[in-house]
Amino acid sequence: MIKAGIVGGTGYTGVELLRLLAAHPEVDLAVITSRAEAGRAVSELFPNLRGACDLEFSEPDVQVLTTCDVVFFATPNGTAMTLVPSLLDAGVRVVDLAADFRLKDATEWQHWYGMEHACPELLDAAVYGLPELNRESIRNAHLVANPGCYPTAVSLGFLPLIEKQLVDPEQLIADTKSGVSGAGRGASVGSLLAEASENMKAYAVPGHRHLPEIRQTLESAVGMPVGLTFVPHLTPMIRGIHATLYARVKQQEDLQQLYEQRYIDEPFVDVLPAGSHAETRTVRASNHCRIAIHQPQDRDTAVVLSVIDNLVKGAAGQAVQNMNLMFGLEEELGLNAIAVLP
Repeated sequence: MIKAGIVGGTGYTGVELLRLLAAHPEVDLAVITSRAEAGRAVSELFPNLRGACDLEFSEPDVQVLTTCDVVFFATPNGTAMTLVPSLLDAGVRVVDLAADFRLKDATEWQHWYGMEHACPELLDAAVYGLPELNRESIRNAHLVANPGCYPTAVSLGFLPLIEKQLVDPEQLIADTKSGVSGAGRGASVGSLLAEASENMKAYAVPGHRHLPEIRQTLESAVGMPVGLTFVPHLTPMIRGIHATLYARVKQQEDLQQLYEQRYIDEPFVDVLPAGSHAETRTVRASNHCRIAIHQPQDRDTAVVLSVIDNLVKGAAGQAVQNMNLMFGLEEELGLNAIAVLP
């Protein structure tokens, strides 16, 4: 059994991680930390876990965490980087669900996240945890940077086109929509029902923190600079990300076949039949990304529709997928839940 710990388990990503790990047949969930909720039963805060998790929240203690085989960080940006060096020194494997190790350039990280990085020497050692791109590196990793939700949907949607260099890499557009849970569990006016319901709005148009992450991922696949216009929107739903992606095709290709072949062996990427339209409800509570590919009027613009559950494939589910790879387990283990409808 893999002895697992979670640092910061009181947000939406944290409870999703708890839900998945509590049911994982090869995981012993040993410790869950929260300074604010220390001493409180997990099932009291999250009643859906009654009978599935009998732990209490505890204060973060590095000595306790070093007894684990793997530690997940479901914390605000800037927290994991203060504790990860000690855990790695103790031989603990780490999956960080925040952004502390996603970017390779410490200066760029500071620009987007507004603080100096505490351990920039680990940025190169961290493996970006998108299995569909870095599976073999993840298997041998001690530190995995779990991708963001938008970057997962956008990268998986663009990768086949970028890898084959079929599109102009300087003219990529990602028009994305996210459910309100993507904003986190903390109270904020913008997340109130009266503010978010019956409304849709774009935000962070001048520049979103996920922009450099997406760009870095695509550039690693194509080996050249990428020009990306990335516009996120908040939509009045709880879960889900829908990415509508646009790219200028440079040469004719059967794009449906391209995507089907690229993802034929990927357990969590489902390329829909030609002419389909991907819907967020078809991935709710599952670890799947569903993709539909179009080329309207047979002109030179490819339109890719990519949907995920932002809390599962966009966060906790992908973290468990990475853990499975790191410990030599079947990649789908604990992640076979079918999407919830309606």
